[in-house]
Amino acid sequence: MAALHRIRIVDGAEFDCGEDERVLLAMERCGADDIGVGCRGGGCGICRIRVVDGDYRTGKMSAEKVSDADRAAGFALACRLYPADDLLIEVT
Repeated sequence: MAALHRIRIVDGAEFDCGEDERVLLAMERCGADDIGVGCRGGGCGICRIRVVDGDYRTGKMSAEKVSDADRAAGFALACRLYPADDLLIEVT
């Protein structure tokens, strides 16, 4: 079974997310609505967030919505964000 990690949103909800679960879907499953929900496929950019603290990996995201420089600064799309550690994220 995949490890569970605690996801905390700055000034928002806290919820658990498995390493193999996307942060956006875990948020929805827990009934929170802090992050905007759009296409859920990495293309629209509505769920753009910044990881303030913690390790993670991402799936394929639109380069128009998250550039290489954005990625280096911790930006990602929550629909393509998988935690490898407890995360503190900020909605942008």
